[in-house]
Amino acid sequence: MKRATLVRALLALAVIALSVYAAVTSSPRLGLDLRGGTQIVLETRDSPTTEADREATDRTLEVLRRRVDALGVAEPNITRSGDNRIIVELPGLQDPREAADVLGRTAQLTFHPVLGAAAEGEEPEEAGEGERVLPDTSGQRLRLGPAELTGEGVEDAQAAIDQQTGGGWYVTVDLRGGGEEAWAELTGQAACAPPGDPGRRVAIVLDDEIISAPQVDPSVACERGITGGSTQITGNFSQEEAKELALLIDGGALPVPVEIIEQRTVGPTLGEEAIEASARAAVIGTALTALFIIAVYRLLGALAAVALACYGLISYAALVALGATLTLPGLAGFVLAIGMAVDANVLVFERAREEYAARRGKNLLRALTEGFRNALSAIADSNVTTLLAAGLLFFFASGPVRGFGVTLSIGVLASMVSALLITRVLTEFAVSRDAVRRRPRLTGIAGVGRVREWVNRREPDLMRRRRRWLAVSLAAVVLAGSGIAARGLDFGVEFTGGRLIEYSTATPVDPERARSALAEAGFPRAVVQSSGDGDLTVRTDELSNAEAAEVAETIGELGGETEKIRDELIGPSLGDELRRGALIALGVALAAQMLYLAIRFRWTFSAGAVLAMVHDVLILVGIFAWLGKPVDGVFLAALLTVIGYSVNDSVVVFDRIRELWAARRKEPFAEVANTAVLQTVPRTVNTGVGALFILAALALLGGDTLTDFAVALLIGIVVGTWSSVFTATPLAIELEAHSSAPPPRPARGRSSAVPGRSGTRGGRERGDSGAQV
Repeated sequence: MKRATLVRALLALAVIALSVYAAVTSSPRLGLDLRGGTQIVLETRDSPTTEADREATDRTLEVLRRRVDALGVAEPNITRSGDNRIIVELPGLQDPREAADVLGRTAQLTFHPVLGAAAEGEEPEEAGEGERVLPDTSGQRLRLGPAELTGEGVEDAQAAIDQQTGGGWYVTVDLRGGGEEAWAELTGQAACAPPGDPGRRVAIVLDDEIISAPQVDPSVACERGITGGSTQITGNFSQEEAKELALLIDGGALPVPVEIIEQRTVGPTLGEEAIEASARAAVIGTALTALFIIAVYRLLGALAAVALACYGLISYAALVALGATLTLPGLAGFVLAIGMAVDANVLVFERAREEYAARRGKNLLRALTEGFRNALSAIADSNVTTLLAAGLLFFFASGPVRGFGVTLSIGVLASMVSALLITRVLTEFAVSRDAVRRRPRLTGIAGVGRVREWVNRREPDLMRRRRRWLAVSLAAVVLAGSGIAARGLDFGVEFTGGRLIEYSTATPVDPERARSALAEAGFPRAVVQSSGDGDLTVRTDELSNAEAAEVAETIGELGGETEKIRDELIGPSLGDELRRGALIALGVALAAQMLYLAIRFRWTFSAGAVLAMVHDVLILVGIFAWLGKPVDGVFLAALLTVIGYSVNDSVVVFDRIRELWAARRKEPFAEVANTAVLQTVPRTVNTGVGALFILAALALLGGDTLTDFAVALLIGIVVGTWSSVFTATPLAIELEAHSSAPPPRPARGRSSAVPGRSGTRGGRERGDSGAQV
């Protein structure tokens, strides 16, 4: 035992030392929702000549990288996602119009001979082979010959202004290699036409649009053309137009077309406020939780609080070491995982209390050791189910919600290290001291606790009325489902596609007034809502960047100085895909949880847990429907977390049922289940209260963005606690009544101090162990 304790202590010190090193030497990678900026997601499309495969996407990424570098944005990030998506992050960029225009342009640059003016009514398809008809910048329609030169022959392009004549901005284009010869040949052919003739012009076409069609200077000789490998593109450009054109030409053409399917812009103010609000919520929620477990478990609770601080250090270190992006929902997952760490500690301490009582107050260290051993199964099963939900978030969600899945996974793993390693080293060291052994009540595990004392005194037979509880659960599901049917679900732009823009105005603006003004401005379908702090949110189906500027101008006329603090654009195709992904995630979650529980327990337990999970999901969605709250990506993160929490509770109860039933194979299953429920009530209450502190801090202090997330989880905890006792367990009893499978055999490695048989009312214990309910 001493050797095992020493190994655990050394391992704990190594983990903490590595975490300190990673935390000191690395910096967190903040998502744009925390530092401000613009994120644009582009999707490559097939062109007539090129398939948008992984190779074409990689070549497109390199072209976009050159364009992004030319924008002058500090620390840009551009990565490929999947086979045909590219994510561009531009920190600090608050106006995405320029970036979207530059990144979304294919920039196919070609140079054409002008064959003459197009006849009136002549359409492009009526031109000869390889010819085309396009209007020039003045509106005159020109008939163009096949391209003689492409952007491949361009070496450099720069915007410049004519300092001598004040003729405005133009773009100088330097050619290379075969481009010089092709340009000389093209201009030499044009120089053979008389001055003023359309045939003396050369058309420069960018993405099927003539951007300039200058006349070849009379000084240029026929058949000789312009030599030297340089030319100028003129066209009465403004400074911005000339710079954008030079940027597109210099960056090169995209191998395949791209489409902007998602665009998010977050102001730095919102990012700073979100960090401060989340940090406040984390500190206050953790402090309240620590005080609670100290009040309940005294010395061991204080040591568990120290382990919670180590949990925070390990989670943060793992986050920065893996290079994971910390998003706002990720911060919520970081805080939420504290509740998982608390749950593991509560499970251990409650089992230790039972072991200490079973041994009639002898050998405190042995009781604690058995507490860790007996709680391991429930801790492992409950954390695996949460990891399943987090993994589904990562694979089926996107953006900030995926960040939540990553952070939650890291937090769950760190919580297990904190509870099973660090807490164990600290508590076993403490209870081994003579001063502590002489004062066992100081540890917090020498007494049964107030919740268990109340249960022992009342000895309720909860499962005697199991069908009544099932009827109550069914009524709650019907009531919630009626909200979905009557009011429908307010899907966010992630699932419907469209644009959502949030403004901060100098003076408060009434939503109805803003809605009327936007309707008059040509946006009759705009949905306008106001938040608690006076910000205004405008949501529409589709909105271009130019129309978004018009919306901002309209809001500014009502509210004075207006600042855009959030801007999200989701393409319809991406919205459909995310909606399908959400449904797939929920379906796979149900299937995965059911399969795992069926393997670990029995099919009757699995069915009961999954049906209770469906009960929780329907009630949560229904309440959000009745409240008119949006069902968006953050809500999806909360929903899958509630699924994990619901299964956690059911797993703890079923783990105890399995343990008791193996020792009482001839006893009626309903009595065994009732005893198991009563024995796990202290854990259910203490874990729930600990999580409520954290979620209440998020709801009250986490800012508007996290309020709905925290509210969803608060509802989920209350409903999940009810369903694990009054839905999952009664369902398992009813299903077992129709099952012919034999009771489970005693599990190896369990403590011999298994609670004895219960009486007919499921209360006072009988048998050899002497354990208390």
